[in-house]
Amino acid sequence: MRDNGRVTSATRQPETPASAAPPRLIATDLDGTLLRDDKSVSPRTVAALAAAEEAGIEVFFVTGRPARWMDVVSEHVHGHGLAICGNGAAVVDLHGGPGAHRFVKVRELARENALEAVGLLRDAAPGTVYAIEQTYGFNQEPDYPKLHMETPDILMSAEELLGPRGPLADEPVLKILAFHPTLDPDAFLTLARLALGDRVNVTRSSPSALLEISGPGVSKASTLALCCAERGVSHEEVVAFGDMPNDVEMLTWAGRSYAMGNAHPEVVSAASGRTVANNDDGVAVVIEELLGLLP
Repeated sequence: MRDNGRVTSATRQPETPASAAPPRLIATDLDGTLLRDDKSVSPRTVAALAAAEEAGIEVFFVTGRPARWMDVVSEHVHGHGLAICGNGAAVVDLHGGPGAHRFVKVRELARENALEAVGLLRDAAPGTVYAIEQTYGFNQEPDYPKLHMETPDILMSAEELLGPRGPLADEPVLKILAFHPTLDPDAFLTLARLALGDRVNVTRSSPSALLEISGPGVSKASTLALCCAERGVSHEEVVAFGDMPNDVEMLTWAGRSYAMGNAHPEVVSAASGRTVANNDDGVAVVIEELLGLLP
């Protein structure tokens, strides 16, 4: 199901205290959060996720990863098998296992918005190069560096890839990846947000100057809010975990939220609590504590 409408994520005001409501849903980022640096899921974390679901708490993986990179956790999703991918651009059913993931919600980036964003950012930050993430394809410009796990399907300029006669023109665009070889990552994010305004949503999850550009109002937080509304779960009943700027909106929206010990400073400021680093099973530590507080 495609959702072309704009959804603006609600965020908790800074003065609002963390929720004491019993948790009904855990929303966790993957890289730098649930996953260790070697991209593994530790046995302790697997056990904590299973215990949470056995206690009736649903677990959502909320990630910037595309659906095809979800095999690393799909065996650990237990009963529900849903993940929010592409920073909120898609909700994916993982039940079928590796190679059988199914899109149940797509919040695409309109091509006219994408083309305008590419042009504006080229002007604001000369030297920017692009890759295009679609539901079933990954394409990039020839000068885009090898930053990802895979070889692109097509090498072509972003304008050609996004044009009405471009390859895979009927396949939804989930996000644009914009890389700059010399700019400071946080400075690049600030520059892009000023240049692009509300035409798109711009964030980052990489330690390098790699930005992720989605449709206006599309974020981890706004898609999580949609999924929670469909389940009758309020934001006070959500516990969220993250480590990078693309998690900030989700952490401020959730009733309780935790920045990892390895988190970006913006994430530490946004979260209502803090846990230990991803390599020390910070998510599992909190889940174990939460389950100890349940009646």
